[in-house]
Amino acid sequence: MSPGTPVRRALTGATALRGGGRWRPTPYQLAGLLCWLALSLAFWAVPLCCDAGLHAAAIERLRDDLLHPRHPTADLPGAGSPAYTPCALAQGVFARVTELGGREVLRLAGPLNLLVLLAGLGRFVRVLSPRRRAPVLALAGVTLLWGAQAGGWSGGPGPASTLPYPSVLAAGLTFWAWALTGARARDTEPVRHVGPGGLRGLPGYAGLGVLYGLVLLVHPATGVVAGAGAAALVAGWQRGWRWALAGRWALTGAVALLVGAVWPYFDVAAAAGEPGAGIPATGGALWPALLGLPALWLRARRGPRWDPLVLMAVVGGAPALYGWVGGHPGYGGMLWLAAVASVCALAVELAAPRPWPVRRRVLGAAATAGAGAALLGVTAGGLVPGAPGPAVSASSRWPDYTWAARHIGRGEVVITDGVRAARTLPGYGPYLVAPVVPDASLDAAERQRRTAAVRVFLDPGSAPAERAAVVRRYRVRWLLLTPRTPLPAEAVVVAWSGRTGEVLARVGGGAAGAGDAGGRAAPSRPAEVTR
Repeated sequence: MSPGTPVRRALTGATALRGGGRWRPTPYQLAGLLCWLALSLAFWAVPLCCDAGLHAAAIERLRDDLLHPRHPTADLPGAGSPAYTPCALAQGVFARVTELGGREVLRLAGPLNLLVLLAGLGRFVRVLSPRRRAPVLALAGVTLLWGAQAGGWSGGPGPASTLPYPSVLAAGLTFWAWALTGARARDTEPVRHVGPGGLRGLPGYAGLGVLYGLVLLVHPATGVVAGAGAAALVAGWQRGWRWALAGRWALTGAVALLVGAVWPYFDVAAAAGEPGAGIPATGGALWPALLGLPALWLRARRGPRWDPLVLMAVVGGAPALYGWVGGHPGYGGMLWLAAVASVCALAVELAAPRPWPVRRRVLGAAATAGAGAALLGVTAGGLVPGAPGPAVSASSRWPDYTWAARHIGRGEVVITDGVRAARTLPGYGPYLVAPVVPDASLDAAERQRRTAAVRVFLDPGSAPAERAAVVRRYRVRWLLLTPRTPLPAEAVVVAWSGRTGEVLARVGGGAAGAGDAGGRAAPSRPAEVTR
């Protein structure tokens, strides 16, 4: 052997099994890690806002009683409330074991939800295409779909402020379920890389059904989207249909429905049909998905059969269009399916190796220009005076109510006229007289009565006897009022916020009577509040 001949060293043990090479992160792993760090830091840097207080309230009730929790925001039985999902139950158990509050648990859940979402997206795109850059481009597209608006609702994945929402976890689990479904429908060897669900046979199909059932329970609206996407994947990729094969997919669907039916906390069908349960069809946030329409058109032309992503776009876009034309906003949730299919199709198309044909170069230039415009829209608040601010800035303006919560005991009832206070306070442990979000566990007539009682109490023309009746009936202990609402004479000011001008006052429980017995009038609203 000549001195210049390369010699391969002998490999032993685990090194021999790996072929002796060093592990190197993929482009998506690097991009996903950077995205996870950036969004997690942004999430921890701003206060919890929007619907986070309502989710924290559900954790607080489960922390008190795992089997029979009270209503998340009202001092009523909570049987049938869709807030008590498997995600909330796990968080309630964690809060009970660690003695953390609901808000602290959400702080930990946000990055975990994001990790599930990023990993699921990468797995799904890998099933769509083996091109290494495709998941990175899909991540960039999905990030632009989230837009810059702070998450005021729990309908779907969004910017950093929405990370603790169950819908983000449901979206991540949906990507994992689609990856398993797509790999199984294509009947390819990469199934073994997708996870334990890749095992052949009936147990694998049943396990996949459990995963879809879990998505349905965590967020029913996303569960409907997940099921529609799964049907598109199977219809587009499955070959060699036989009765046995059809029975296996039927088993997956039946197990998913069974998992949803046996959940003891609420009725999945009722939760999915509630007003506002669907994802709003906010075209302003989803317009970057239009950039993927040419890619979908190219995929539709290539084969004699329908492409799964094209089917997903059709199945998602048609109901959303019907809902927009017919005035049914609940169908808007399907638009998320069409948007994701469009973005993934564009990512796969632009990840093709070079040299590119003219049509792909034109598509790449259009996508670059559209991405730049979308990115400018996200950051416009920091560049153009008066423009809508980015999500982090919008979330940072959400007020914190720790100053009020330190005076209010767990389970005490509050009347408030502020929307933000009503969405935030229950996360600290108190109850409201009238919940701000309807759900199946609270009868509509009862909710209307409670809303009317709050309106009577806050009406300056109401007699003291009428206000006292409301206090006695609903066991009201506290008022949290904005500067626009006059403070009742019988209320005793305890604290106020210099930032928002809101006042916390005590009523009921003999507090006002004690003040009257001493011959002292209730303290007036502080000067800095009346400005």
